[in-house]
Amino acid sequence: MIQPDTPDARTPSGPPGSSSVARRRRRSSRTPYGVALLVVGALVSAAWLTRDHFEPVVTGYRAPEFLVTTLDGQNVGLDHYQGKVVLLNVWATWCAPCLEEMPSMERLYQQLSGTDFEILAVSVDSPVNGGAPVEALKSFVRELDLSFPILYSSPGTPESIQEIFQTAGVPESFLIGKDAVIYRRLAGPTVWDSPQYREQILRLLGE
Repeated sequence: MIQPDTPDARTPSGPPGSSSVARRRRRSSRTPYGVALLVVGALVSAAWLTRDHFEPVVTGYRAPEFLVTTLDGQNVGLDHYQGKVVLLNVWATWCAPCLEEMPSMERLYQQLSGTDFEILAVSVDSPVNGGAPVEALKSFVRELDLSFPILYSSPGTPESIQEIFQTAGVPESFLIGKDAVIYRRLAGPTVWDSPQYREQILRLLGE
């Protein structure tokens, strides 16, 4: 007796062409997962390349690196002040609270002259002819009789001091120790030669 044909185990049964359709379906079902993996990989790579921008700028963390411009046109960064306690102040000439605290910063600077203390007052005024508003800043320095360094950072760029230090307004200040760690972050004006700040700076100086 002739037995009915049984399908070969290696050959799928079904209508002609059904095997190729199934393969296409399997490939298409895997496509979204492949795309998702590529997207995740791209996001991870982007986060790694820009990881410095996601570091919190808060007390207890190292201050981020930055470059600002002196009124003589020289670029300087925190590495130029290694071994010093730095008061980094972000301000603008149009900011009334900024002007309010500047005299106390000058008094503090004079009181701690001869020590490893430095003030870096970084203006974020709008640029003039694509550069720092040098004459306006120099006039401001003369008017208030300031002796600590006045520097400049062009606002609205990825390299601006505001972007790097994630500031929300002006004035905003950061007290940075000799180890480049931020020991105080303060938004708004204050009286910088008051005992609480002076004593903290003296402790950071080791005096």
